[in-house]
Amino acid sequence: MSAIQFTAPKEIKTIDCADADTCGPDEAIVRTHRMGICGTDLSGYLGKMPFFSYPRIPGHELGLEVIALGKNVRHLKVGDRCSLEPYINDPLSRTSRKGNPNCCPGVQVLGVHADGGLRTNPWTVPARKLHPGNQLSYDQLALVETLAIGLHAVERGNPQPGETVLVIGAGPIGLACLEFLKLMDIQVIVMDMVQSRLDFCKNNLGITGILAGTDSAANSAALHNLTDGNLADVIIDATGSAQSMSTCFQFAAFTGRVVYVGITTQEVSFPHAPVFHRRELTLLASRNAHPADFPKIIQLIADGKINTGIWITHRIKFNEVPEKFPAFTDPKLGAIKAIIEV
Repeated sequence: MSAIQFTAPKEIKTIDCADADTCGPDEAIVRTHRMGICGTDLSGYLGKMPFFSYPRIPGHELGLEVIALGKNVRHLKVGDRCSLEPYINDPLSRTSRKGNPNCCPGVQVLGVHADGGLRTNPWTVPARKLHPGNQLSYDQLALVETLAIGLHAVERGNPQPGETVLVIGAGPIGLACLEFLKLMDIQVIVMDMVQSRLDFCKNNLGITGILAGTDSAANSAALHNLTDGNLADVIIDATGSAQSMSTCFQFAAFTGRVVYVGITTQEVSFPHAPVFHRRELTLLASRNAHPADFPKIIQLIADGKINTGIWITHRIKFNEVPEKFPAFTDPKLGAIKAIIEV
């Protein structure tokens, strides 16, 4: 059987991969049916992802089928459709024991630090990282991990009823944040440079608070008008842009919270006394997601509160990946979420 491997930046090849035919007592053998193409995958292909190493089989947004189970596994059965929580942590680390396995010091993200699921052969994962969702399709299950990133960022910001939340960046992670924010009793505003993304937010998510373009002074004035001069109680920066992450504090209300969910390798700096200190702001990072986020999202999708169908704008087959994958690095393609049918 075969797998797709990024052998080096901008190099993709199909490799032979042995089938997993046995698993440990706490493991499961799975087969990949769907993979969502993530910004991490695109950055890994381009050589811009700081945590990516080569050669690497990508794939962490996955819809999986359980093929076999270890003797200790009780929450799954053969044939279950599952979403994967791809953050392989050390359960005994102090961070994990404190309830934060998402940022365990030695966490290995499948498809980034270790080989992932873009393969046709059965492969092995820790069974505790599988979240069953038999009421969902494999397409839907492949989007759960993206949504989980957004949910965790929202929970880090902890918006309260009546507050205003500004999401900067309407790419997939920003959209994932908006999916949960629109379910809350808050004012939601989104900012992006790309009009088509803002149109998507308005037409598909019902977001009416829109800030467009790159003129920060104009956007600040518009935000003042939208919030009666109070600005945003919570800002979630999902851009991964050092410039945006350095300047977003200007949009924060006094005692506001700023959440960085985007990742940059560049230095981020901002004025301390006139803005950050004066307004007594709080800066938070958001990494990965928590285990409890996955069943929560699966239920929201099953209940019809999140429509993943509007997300999927492009599809390719497994054997088309070497030829067609590079096109998804071009923003002009207009992909919200592309799915690989494995």
